[in-house]
Amino acid sequence: MKPARFAAAPAMAKDALARVRSWFPEREFFMRSQGQVRFIRISSRLQMTVAAGIAAAVLLWLVVMAATLLSQFTAARDHAALLEREAAVATAESRVAKYRGGLEGVADDLNLRQDFIEKAIEGTIGELPKDLPQGTVSDSSGEAQKTVRKISMELPEARRLAEIEARQLAFIERLTRFADARSAQAETAMRRVGLNPAMLRAVSREGQGGPLIRLFTDSNETVDPRFARLGASLERMAALEKGLRRIPNTLPASLEYISSGFGYRSDPFTGGAAFHAGLDFRGPVGAPIYAAAAGTVSFVGQKHGYGNVVEVSHGNGLMTRYAHMSRTEARLGQKIDAGSEIGKIGNTGRSTGPHLHFEVRINDRPVNPRPFLEANRHVQEIRAGSAAHRTKE
Repeated sequence: MKPARFAAAPAMAKDALARVRSWFPEREFFMRSQGQVRFIRISSRLQMTVAAGIAAAVLLWLVVMAATLLSQFTAARDHAALLEREAAVATAESRVAKYRGGLEGVADDLNLRQDFIEKAIEGTIGELPKDLPQGTVSDSSGEAQKTVRKISMELPEARRLAEIEARQLAFIERLTRFADARSAQAETAMRRVGLNPAMLRAVSREGQGGPLIRLFTDSNETVDPRFARLGASLERMAALEKGLRRIPNTLPASLEYISSGFGYRSDPFTGGAAFHAGLDFRGPVGAPIYAAAAGTVSFVGQKHGYGNVVEVSHGNGLMTRYAHMSRTEARLGQKIDAGSEIGKIGNTGRSTGPHLHFEVRINDRPVNPRPFLEANRHVQEIRAGSAAHRTKE
């Protein structure tokens, strides 16, 4: 015979099921459709099934939210632990303990850090060439080796530190020569188009300011001349390459040939002697016109004799003008890159047929655009080298 509690279990289950069903009584609804009344009956079982599905969805949402909160808490805890470890590494006590362990351990750390510095810099600008010019900065490698030998004899325990210092100074000098070589390339490209590199550098310093925050390399608040030389070389390189990016050397139109050059010519309307301030590129109406260099759109509209015009300012007093357009596709103040489409070829203004009139002006004085465009290959080679050094993987 089964125990009483087992015999009563089926009855208890039926009683519990009956109570649950009482929470979901069978319901009837009616609706009228096309003049007929239809009855819809929703059973207790269907109601219980729907309620169970809703409850399961709510439970799943709660589980997902709990997991998300747990993950965020774990990440925050790990981040806090990382900060604590970093703070411990940076404490004076940890460095004192390192120094007490011997200068060899300190030298190892400094050597690894110098490795990191050199790889980080070369990873950004590329590997420094082996055949850098020698005349742009003093070569202190011979004197540095004498210093290492002298320190090794008088303070043997500091030999490794002297070696690291010599390595650091050699790298600084190589980096300075690299910056000087890049600057020389940029200056050559500028002179080929008749620009004065010194003037461009002077203009690039206009509109600067801010609080004076001095930099030092020594505890007596002085700067090692070799580090000062590096800073000056990097600043010069940055200014010249910034100016180089704004030289108009990109063809403004993909056209067959130049129909009229810069300088004196017979006027196409009067036949008399006249001065032509730019180059004319023949092309069909609607052909695209491109910006010759990066810059800011400084004028969009009509000018007497030019028709529809777009002007782009490239800084340092340099401006390019694009005339006789059938349509302009630039807006005043727009920042554009070299090769950006700024309009369409047309026949507006004083023109005998569809073409682009292209001018280069320095301080509003027209200059021959041909040297700028002919320097395209040389300047692009320098730009490609600069980009490769900046983005080398």
